[in-house]
Amino acid sequence: MTVMTTSQEDDMDSEIKFRTLADLEGVDLRGALEGADLRGACLSDARLSGANLRGACLADARLTNAKLGGACLADAALTDARLWGADLSDANLYGADLEDADLREADLRGADLRFAHLVGACLRGACLEGAYVADAKLSAADLEGANLADADLREADLRG
Repeated sequence: MTVMTTSQEDDMDSEIKFRTLADLEGVDLRGALEGADLRGACLSDARLSGANLRGACLADARLTNAKLGGACLADAALTDARLWGADLSDANLYGADLEDADLREADLRGADLRFAHLVGACLRGACLEGAYVADAKLSAADLEGANLADADLREADLRG
């Protein structure tokens, strides 16, 4: 029989609560989450339209089919995030770090991606129609089948 101290029980309770909070699939999180640490969180199908996630850490997060239209993700860390089919239309991603992010089939119409870091990102089939991509780093990004109609690509780095 294992006997646990009160502090060990508290630690276990905290770990269980964290694990429960890390899987937020389908949850409506439109409130302010500025600077939140959501690294590795499951936010697939989450409703985050208009949310303030400025400076948030969403590295390795699963945001498949998430609704992020009009959300503020300026300066957010989204490295290795999975954003397949996510709605990021009119989202503010100014200066966001999306290195190696998977944005296949994502809707980025009208999004502000100025100064964003998209090195090695997968944007296959993504819609960037009318997006502001000026001064963004897109070297080694996969843009096969992406819709770039009316996108502002001034000074964007598209090498490699």
